[in-house]
Amino acid sequence: MNAEKLRLSGDAHQRARWHKWGPYLADRAWGTVREDYSANGDAWSFLPHDLARSKTYRWGEDGIGGFCDRYQILCWSMAFWNERDPILKERYFGLVPSEGNHGEDVKECYFYLDAVPSHAYQRMLYKYPQRAFPYAQLLEENRRRGATDPEFELLDTGIFDEQRYFDIVIEIAKENEDAFVIRVTAHNRGPERAPLHLIPQLWFRNTWSWNGVPLATPLISASDGGLLADDSAAPPLAGLLADTRLGPHHLELPAEAQLLFTDNETNGARVFGPWATSRSRFTKDAFHRFVVNGERDAVNPSQTGTKACGWLRVEIDPGQSHVMHMRFAPISVGAGSPAGTRPAEGPAATQIDHLILQRRKEADEFYAAIHPEKASADERKVQRQAFAGLLWSKQSYLFDVDAWLDGDDPNWQPPASRHYGRNRHWRHLNSMRILSMPDKWEYPWFAAWDLAFHAVVLALIDSHFAKDQLWLMLFEQFQHPNGQIPAYEWEFSDLNPPVHAWAVWRVYNMDRIRSGVADRDFLEKCFHKLMLNFTWWVNKVDREGNNVFEGGFLGLDNIAVFDRSERLPGGATLEQSDATGWMGMFCLVMMRMALELAKENDVYEGLATKFFEHYVYIGAAMKMIRGDRTLWDEQDGYFYDLLRFPDGSAVPFRVRSLVGLIPLYAIERLEEKWIQPFHIFRENLQWFLKHRRDIVDRCVTTIHCNGDNTHVLAVVDQNQLKALLARVVDSNEFLSPYGLRSLSKAHQEHPFTFGGATVRYEPAEAIEKLKGGNSNWRGPVWFPTSFLIIETLRKLEKAFGGGVRITATTPSGDRQLEMLTLSGVASRLADRMIHLFLPDSNGYRAIYGPRGSRKAELFAHDPHWKDLILFYEYFNGDTGEGLGASHQTGWTALVASLIDEWRT
Repeated sequence: MNAEKLRLSGDAHQRARWHKWGPYLADRAWGTVREDYSANGDAWSFLPHDLARSKTYRWGEDGIGGFCDRYQILCWSMAFWNERDPILKERYFGLVPSEGNHGEDVKECYFYLDAVPSHAYQRMLYKYPQRAFPYAQLLEENRRRGATDPEFELLDTGIFDEQRYFDIVIEIAKENEDAFVIRVTAHNRGPERAPLHLIPQLWFRNTWSWNGVPLATPLISASDGGLLADDSAAPPLAGLLADTRLGPHHLELPAEAQLLFTDNETNGARVFGPWATSRSRFTKDAFHRFVVNGERDAVNPSQTGTKACGWLRVEIDPGQSHVMHMRFAPISVGAGSPAGTRPAEGPAATQIDHLILQRRKEADEFYAAIHPEKASADERKVQRQAFAGLLWSKQSYLFDVDAWLDGDDPNWQPPASRHYGRNRHWRHLNSMRILSMPDKWEYPWFAAWDLAFHAVVLALIDSHFAKDQLWLMLFEQFQHPNGQIPAYEWEFSDLNPPVHAWAVWRVYNMDRIRSGVADRDFLEKCFHKLMLNFTWWVNKVDREGNNVFEGGFLGLDNIAVFDRSERLPGGATLEQSDATGWMGMFCLVMMRMALELAKENDVYEGLATKFFEHYVYIGAAMKMIRGDRTLWDEQDGYFYDLLRFPDGSAVPFRVRSLVGLIPLYAIERLEEKWIQPFHIFRENLQWFLKHRRDIVDRCVTTIHCNGDNTHVLAVVDQNQLKALLARVVDSNEFLSPYGLRSLSKAHQEHPFTFGGATVRYEPAEAIEKLKGGNSNWRGPVWFPTSFLIIETLRKLEKAFGGGVRITATTPSGDRQLEMLTLSGVASRLADRMIHLFLPDSNGYRAIYGPRGSRKAELFAHDPHWKDLILFYEYFNGDTGEGLGASHQTGWTALVASLIDEWRT
């Protein structure tokens, strides 16, 4: 067993100790709902980037390459200055929705290169320009551009031309559960000698300034060889059963680094106006003011505070590097120095280098055992960087909605309007948990349906953490008492697709197969909470009780003619094919869970029956004529949404999109031999099949093969399946060279129009923005929905057998026809999605755009860029270029799962 596997194989307490320290800082804490105390709910304006350096955060910290304890009590990160920038580079810069032509977007170049689940080793790269950072140019040019123009990125400014930048590599390696070392290596890629200020920062999150009651603060002071941080005299964190104070810790720094001190307190005058008084003379932005502005009185001369740094200025020759070594460790009880303290001249570089080399070798061994045998060298690099991004995207998510709504200090209460605004129904939600973020800059908050896909990938490398993430969404401090799972902090009450049960079932089985042990306790406790969630869905979005669901936008922001989250006029309702399909899938997954649990407790057979029958009601309703319409359109061979009016009449929205393919996700099979042990369920099933043929025939197909019967539970029969898949494999409709389009390309020439609104094929960024501004479901390729289609095709083939063939054009696009099995279609989609990230024979990766562009050429040919991979939110349906969030190794990390499953 390799070293990392051994670290993960301990009991819960041992694993928790290895996870005590990790990359749990956000990449962005400004502009979040958590920090918004405005009257109008404009989070982006209340705390913008420009004020982030001066205003203390209430609910969590951010930083570059950040590392902290699991409660974010004591934080470490790097800051830089090139002597040309107007501000100290303490955090990543980006534009907010009102500034960009396609929504919020980070305007930096950084890459998560490596990590292991215990965080015993981590490595990332930040590319810091030597010229003045083009803040104004990025803002002005993006504001100038329109919806049909691409985003103007940092690379487009030419800031990296002539290689005038530093490659700054941050590596962190743990000595043990409590101590770690840090190595920061700055490479001058430019043609001239260049100055660089390296500023490692250590600070306590401000937990003492909020309720108007004076509290003792933790303290950072100068010590031999570095900084001494101690929270022993401060009160423990509120809201926890245990005392989580860290005690004294020591950060060893290079001897030549100058120690600077301030307090993690708001600069009142700068943030609120000249009338405001700061709690401390020394404020959060002191290091910026001292280093960049030359304000020598900005820092505390007594060398104490709640925030400190080591300031080191170096000049690096072209092609050369400078290395900074640090060590962080607790001070032993009764000792005056940290265990194993280095000499006063600074940390022992040789020992740190040796430990980092050792941990990196252990990471190599860990991933060598993870990579599938048939994966190419390039595919292994993609998979490993996907895992790295996913692990770097963990965050200590701190948010007490009740305290946020009412405010901490009774003398400074938030505006009364917030009691009528977002999240007012979620007072119970209280998080002090480590959660997997979609993207720690673009989306530095959990999103429930994103997290379900994260867990599927995480299960490949850390099944314990994957299961914990899924359970947290069902835990009492997250799941609403009415059963709803919180969506995301912009509005916890929004409706995301109900994929949580699917993820629980999938992770349970992945863990069972890999470990050889079925974690029944995990499955059972999740099943009980998921029943509450199922009941909430039925009561909430099947208001007519006809088993056809509404559901709202369901994560597919602009896929419909109008915003499906808004109430329709005149009493009309939108009957949604995707909502109904999702619920059919939900039923079948719950049925399978119940049968699994029934192996040891036959009480669950009754619940399996309940979910089977509910699936039949839903599946039949999808093709049952009400008025003169059904969700299934026989003429087009497709599922459409129906706009249903109070008089019973309905208008189909003939938009061929993922909405009409999602019903395929509802697929399971029941083999008569397999269900023999479940006597109660089998009898109930047989009764239902015999006496409810009127509805069973619409969504259950019985296949007779080799003397055995298999009941295929699918909303579609084989003819309907072929009709749908004919469009999936058609390059003029859904089949992109890079996966599955979210909207048929046929709508490029034939847009759908209703009531003055038009749905047209848009393969890149959104032109029509219905909900949010940085997502587009009208053509691009998205990993989560495509991943589910691939899984669905494999399950359909097992259910119907290998005899189902789909006529498709050949990959060359010469319009020659070939017959594909369902697994053949799945394989084609998986290969195309994997190849998004792979270099072609000339080094070009589709994700970086068309040849000839600055980005494509740089990533294809420059030795310092060509092996770096970004995991975008979605991808151009025609070219494969990455779009949206650029570090979304949340669900786009599913490429690691595709490599695992299709290269074994």
